[in-house]
Amino acid sequence: MERKKELKLQYKEMPIKAGVYKIQSKQSGKCFVGSTNNLKTLNGVKFMLRNANHTNKQLQEDWLELGEEQFEIEILEEMKELEDPMANPKKELELLEEKWLDQLKPYGDRGYNVKK
Repeated sequence: MERKKELKLQYKEMPIKAGVYKIQSKQSGKCFVGSTNNLKTLNGVKFMLRNANHTNKQLQEDWLELGEEQFEIEILEEMKELEDPMANPKKELELLEEKWLDQLKPYGDRGYNVKK
């Protein structure tokens, strides 16, 4: 019981990292690029996909049709700590995601993202 409390405390004390992730189909190579303020929440993304609640309908359909084992989830980049106290973390995360969207171009036949 004591070990469980210790592990919970360690988890809570872990620094929260924001970043960009990719969900990729092993079969087609199509991918979805997303970002989160807390990379620990990637389990929540899996949970949404498992329960047919993901906001990207095409990704959701493929996940259900092909099965979870046909997808890989990968952290592409963790956001570095901002040195400028005036910097907007939300905006910085958006810029980081845009960088990866520009690099991977996960649109149309190549991916699940929709151009803004």
